[in-house]
Amino acid sequence: MVNKVILIGNVGADPDVKSLQNDVKVATIRMATNEYFRDGNKHTEWHTIVAWRGLAELAEKYIKKGTMVYVEGRIRRREYNDKEGNKRYSFEIMADIIRLLSKTMQDDTTVGPSKEPTADDFIAEGDETPGFDQDVAGDDDDLPF
Repeated sequence: MVNKVILIGNVGADPDVKSLQNDVKVATIRMATNEYFRDGNKHTEWHTIVAWRGLAELAEKYIKKGTMVYVEGRIRRREYNDKEGNKRYSFEIMADIIRLLSKTMQDDTTVGPSKEPTADDFIAEGDETPGFDQDVAGDDDDLPF
């Protein structure tokens, strides 16, 4: 079975980063993707991206409102009770990979090439999912066709 999501969009607000027990960080990122139609209309879909540990630290440091990002991850349903006790559900994207597609602004200056992280810096620590640029097929001799 496969649970894989790939999104490219713009961040709607600075990431909300929290430190949990043992200094583990978690970042919640609100991201918008747009769908354009021939008649000129546009539909915007908002996504909640959740990044953990090193990926959350990188998001805190480099992602700001307006940053265009590539996100690869899994859909996760979260169940909770609202104020009236009704069962509710929300859907989040658990990020495995986040890549910056635009430079971020920090103190009114563009982050330069010497400070900007590489794409490989945005792969979650300990993640066994191959990165976007990595060879996942292995040697062509291993293919059955």
